[in-house]
Amino acid sequence: MKILAIGDIVGKNGCEFLRSKLPILKKRKNIDLVIANGENSAEGNGISPDSAKFIFSSGVDIITTGNHVFKKREIRDFLDKNSCIIRPANYPSKTTPGKGFCITQINDIKIAVINLMGVVYLENLRCPFETMDNILKEVSECRIKIVDFHAEATAEKRALGFYLDGKVSAIFGTHTHVQTSDETILPLGTGYITDVGMTGPIDSVLGVKKDIIIKKQIEKLPIRFENASGECKMECIIFDIDEKTGLTINTERLRIAKTFI
Repeated sequence: MKILAIGDIVGKNGCEFLRSKLPILKKRKNIDLVIANGENSAEGNGISPDSAKFIFSSGVDIITTGNHVFKKREIRDFLDKNSCIIRPANYPSKTTPGKGFCITQINDIKIAVINLMGVVYLENLRCPFETMDNILKEVSECRIKIVDFHAEATAEKRALGFYLDGKVSAIFGTHTHVQTSDETILPLGTGYITDVGMTGPIDSVLGVKKDIIIKKQIEKLPIRFENASGECKMECIIFDIDEKTGLTINTERLRIAKTFI
């Protein structure tokens, strides 16, 4: 089974680029399931019901999120009503809208998609390692398990990868918007990449207008972020998973540019 994981989609331009390239990629690579991080898909920041619907209608099956998921208040009810968009599972379970994982099925194979957030340099949430231990008990009937680990620190991502090796099918990192070249299959069969990258404007700082970020770095004062425009890219990874074992047998890291047909 081929599962495509797409890096953080940034703003309107990222959403539109996704729509222009994803159907072709799915057909060319025989993709069975598409997961995309959409926490920055709304203009400015966060995710809105409209941007989520746009991503779904473009061919994405499951939307994961991260630390910006609640920037738009209107997303809260949407999270509660739509099981195919998830938020980090280590938020407080009783008071946070939405769920931290979802289960889907292709033919007779159940697939769990799990969203976690790192705690190093980010929110002081529950330990992602302990959170995963609990979730694995809840999704034990799922042969395939995919994790989006939305985290800042490379060491935290690598550590969780090895901790989950053999327990999940694949783990891909999001949040930094910079694709890493360390895609691999860990010793016990889990597919892994530290960060899958970004879907959005190339001439930018993580999708934001570069002049704004330069000004922020120099002056250190609050400033309103605006998404950049121009030519875009879509960074992603394909995990080819053995349907019998639930483990990864191949990975393919991709950067889709304007010239991709």
